[in-house]
Amino acid sequence: MDMHIAQDAPLTGIDVDSLPPAEGEAVLRRQLAAAYRLVDYFGWTELIYGHLTARVPGEQAHFLINPFGLNYDEVTASNLVKIDLDGNNVGESKHPVNYAGFVIHSAVHMAHAARHKVVMHTHTRAGMAVCALKEGLLPISMAATAFHGKLAYHDYEGPSLDLDERGRLLKNLGDNPAMMLRNHGLLTTGRTVPEAFLAALSPRARLPDPGRRGARRGRSTSWATISPASRAPTWTASPRSNTGQGDLEFAALIRKARQGRHELAALRAAD
Repeated sequence: MDMHIAQDAPLTGIDVDSLPPAEGEAVLRRQLAAAYRLVDYFGWTELIYGHLTARVPGEQAHFLINPFGLNYDEVTASNLVKIDLDGNNVGESKHPVNYAGFVIHSAVHMAHAARHKVVMHTHTRAGMAVCALKEGLLPISMAATAFHGKLAYHDYEGPSLDLDERGRLLKNLGDNPAMMLRNHGLLTTGRTVPEAFLAALSPRARLPDPGRRGARRGRSTSWATISPASRAPTWTASPRSNTGQGDLEFAALIRKARQGRHELAALRAAD
């Protein structure tokens, strides 16, 4: 794809679905590439595994996914692979994709298409540790309480090669914006890249380590009392808006990454 299209468009505060298809895809590619770089920046990677996917603007069910085999800091806007709902390459990229990884994502993208335009699935050590706990995510921090009543769980079924698992995934996900895949990893969704990334950041940034340290040392942990007013995640988007949720945080993170060693100039670079 010609990445000179809409090259001066901002990465936040913009509804990619309101743009002409080529422009919307170009902006979305830059947003998603930035998200991959930020995942690497935070150390959420497990080698080349895990996926962040986004539905391409337009009538056809096409999605962007990382080239299988590349590190997250090697992902650019131009080398993201465009695939269909079955994982077939429908774009110009010559890179392969991880079919097993997209089985999970395609299931989520198929349900509530307007809500789950972006799906982020990572294998972090802290996330996998919490996913292995019978109790799951405990309300031991403000970030954790934001997921009260909005977090789903799905039991581990091995590598995601069975298409029949899609139905079970969707049943367990329900109307929730986040899911813990038992003994596997974390998954969040959103209508935009910034919204899904903020949801992914919320539990990781402040939750798992205090709980793990307390349990390891035999110390008791204080659980937060959840009031009805605090049950809705603050990052859940308004039903009338496709912009705004997570935009400020995402823009701030991009600035931070640009100042450090994870230079994001590659967002506009060719392969």
